[in-house]
Amino acid sequence: MLELSDVPKIDPKVVLREDFEDWTILFHPLTGEVVGLDPVGVLTWKLIDGKRTAEDIAAALRSRFEDAPCSVREDTLEFLQSLSRRLFIAAD
Repeated sequence: MLELSDVPKIDPKVVLREDFEDWTILFHPLTGEVVGLDPVGVLTWKLIDGKRTAEDIAAALRSRFEDAPCSVREDTLEFLQSLSRRLFIAAD
């Protein structure tokens, strides 16, 4: 299971479609999985660069949004774990 100290990496086969007004779709062609992302999810996805830890990503979100909830760290980890379970990302 992905932890805060892990560095997530995007599966290069995943397709990101930003053609929709307020939502973005991730599609994994090998598994057929589709995930809809809101603007915070999109930003989180774009912060996954293979260099930042999950903790770093949560900190970046916290600094980007003044009204971020106290649970941003846990919420970010939960979101990344969900992506990992669906094989959109892997962690080192």
